[in-house]
Order: sequence, then structure tokens, then C-alpha cells
Amino acid sequence: MLRVAKLTDYATVVMTVLAAHQRGASEAVLSASELAERAGLETPTVAKVLKPLAQAGLVAATRGANGGYRLARAAEAIGLIEIVEALEGPLGMTECSVHAGNCGIEQSCGVRANWNRINDVVIDALRGITLAQMLAPPPPSPNPARRIDLRLTAVESEEERETS
Repeated sequence: MLRVAKLTDYATVVMTVLAAHQRGASEAVLSASELAERAGLETPTVAKVLKPLAQAGLVAATRGANGGYRLARAAEAIGLIEIVEALEGPLGMTECSVHAGNCGIEQSCGVRANWNRINDVVIDALRGITLAQMLAPPPPSPNPARRIDLRLTAVESEEERETS
């Protein structure tokens, strides 16, 4: 199963909280504890994701009594790929998508080129979604999810069984 790590998911949540906050106040900052409260996360978890986000230049920190964090750039200028790569490093569907020479069958592999194509599609998709777009409600799905109707049968009470 393909999925981003839990901390990457949390980093995206923290970034959207910052983006939503900055819509109203251009230079306002939020402390790690304020971010945690608004994101519904624990403060140590928020502090843990803020470090790589700051190192990647996605958030800027202000020290002092009124210090905190803000987006380093406008939400429209931050691609989702940047958040993913800040937490997880370069995206690679397979090991050879990122690092050549680590596989013994790399030269004779018949699927490597196709995995690289898939890798490029995923990167382009993540690059094409901005942090600002993550704040917006999702567009309606062209294929609505199938709904499975469940009918629950009531369990007869002991009294009902005795009278039957």
C-alpha cells in the first residue's frame, strides 16, 4: 500500500493551520502549542514536524515572547511535494527511482522504466497541488464512492424468545 508517513500527514495538517491563520493576518505567528491545539495534535509532535519544515524553508520561526511560526512563502507558492520531501526525502516508488546502482538486476530489469514513469506521475500530481488548494473543500468526485447499505437485524430479547 502506498501512503505517506503519519508525520508527513501531520506536517500537512500543521501547514494548513498556518495557511488558514495567515489568511487573516499577514505577519501573525502561532506558537507550537497554539498550532498543536488548532491542529488537534500533541505539542511534541508539532515540534517534531516543525523542525524539518523550517530546515526546508517552508516555515519561518520568530524567537521571543511573542514568537512562533508562520509560512515562509504564500500558501499558493508551496507545493505538496515540498512538504512530503521535507519530511521523507526524495519521493521514490522504488529504490531505483531515487538511487541508481542499489539493485542487482537494475541493468536487466524490464519494469524499471515503467516504475520511473509512475514515480514521475506521482511527483507531478503532488507538485500540482498547492497548500492553498489543500484548504479548499475537495471538488465533487466524478465517481461517487459506492455505498453499501447494511441492514441490522435486532437481536430478540429473552422475553420475545420465550413468548414465541
